Amino acid sequence: MAYKHDYDKILTRLTIILSKLNDGEALSVKELAKEFNTSERTIQRDFNERLVSFPIYQEKKKWKMQDGFRVEKTKSLEDEIVLDIIEKITEGIGGKFSTKAHKLLSKIKNEDFNPIYTKLNIEDISDRLADIQVLEGAIKEKREVECWYDDERHPKYKTVLKPLKIVNFEGFWYLIALRGDTLKKYYLKNISTPKILERTFTTDSKIESLLENSISIWFQEDVEPFEVKLYADKAATKYFQRRPLPTQKIESLSEDGTMEFSVKITHEMEILPLVKYWIPHLHILEPEWVKEIMHEDLAIYLTNSSNLLR
Repeated sequence: MAYKHDYDKILTRLTIILSKLNDGEALSVKELAKEFNTSERTIQRDFNERLVSFPIYQEKKKWKMQDGFRVEKTKSLEDEIVLDIIEKITEGIGGKFSTKAHKLLSKIKNEDFNPIYTKLNIEDISDRLADIQVLEGAIKEKREVECWYDDERHPKYKTVLKPLKIVNFEGFWYLIALRGDTLKKYYLKNISTPKILERTFTTDSKIESLLENSISIWFQEDVEPFEVKLYADKAATKYFQRRPLPTQKIESLSEDGTMEFSVKITHEMEILPLVKYWIPHLHILEPEWVKEIMHEDLAIYLTNSSNLLR
């Protein structure tokens, strides 16, 4: 309970500070420390770590929002539609993230009514916003981070990471980072108390290409992509035409509405869960070894189901 109380105080304080900056105020660390009944060191950490990703700067011991970045009401119909969609996406995340996003969007929207509805199963990370601010700052500045991680299989341990991207796959949030020189994926909610270190690091554009071509969090680094060919019946074809997979290439499209297509992946688990989701409308054609894994999984499923029904 103590942790949650501390988090609530931090989130409330950061929200108020950003609101003041957005309203054009110049903020003093000393005055904010008195207002929030905390130390000047804590407020300075807010600016240097938790709010580092925002367009703010310090001038003559006062913190300000950069010109041209203040939030103003939109007058464009196109912008209104985009904001409506963003609002509905944040509602799908839920929790305090949704509440704070709604308050922020209300500052730039001209009306509260939203004619758009979405249903997105996105994990609520509103209890991690303070930590995410630290990670975002480290990613932008290319600085290493020290943090605790609990992978649910081993005792909680402290580690040093080179954070590259915060990503969302299938509704779940992850941190893509280098541990040493090895690319790793960390479940975001299992990361705690991140602290930015002084050490910096360099990266190349390879991670961007990996993410763009990946289907799920199972993508692998330093693995030559291989091609998987699939057959989609009429029901599945419509879906994969409307929402193509990364690297998807149509091999043939029949008059009966069926389709053969291929994708490139780096791990079989990028495609197997998707095929299982689409049973019986999607089938693996090649390579044979991936098809065999699929058949083995189905055989185990059918055997277990039969045993349960006895």
